[in-house]
Amino acid sequence: MPAPDRILRLDTVRHRTGLSRSTIYRKIAEGTFPRQVKVSVHGAGWHESKINRWIADPPAYRAENDDRPVDDGPL
Repeated sequence: MPAPDRILRLDTVRHRTGLSRSTIYRKIAEGTFPRQVKVSVHGAGWHESKINRWIADPPAYRAENDDRPVDDGPL
């Protein structure tokens, strides 16, 4: 059974991607960065698998492809 996809908060996403907060939100608006998911009334985060997909190939990432199956490689 695969492990559930973790939800990453903004500081972790910033650290992993090297992007600033404003750049992340600009790229979300452009459709070139994963969208956030709401986790509570005042909280949101990103699926770790989608951030990993973006990190693997930033220029090729498109948000409309977020529903593709995730291949995290061998376990």
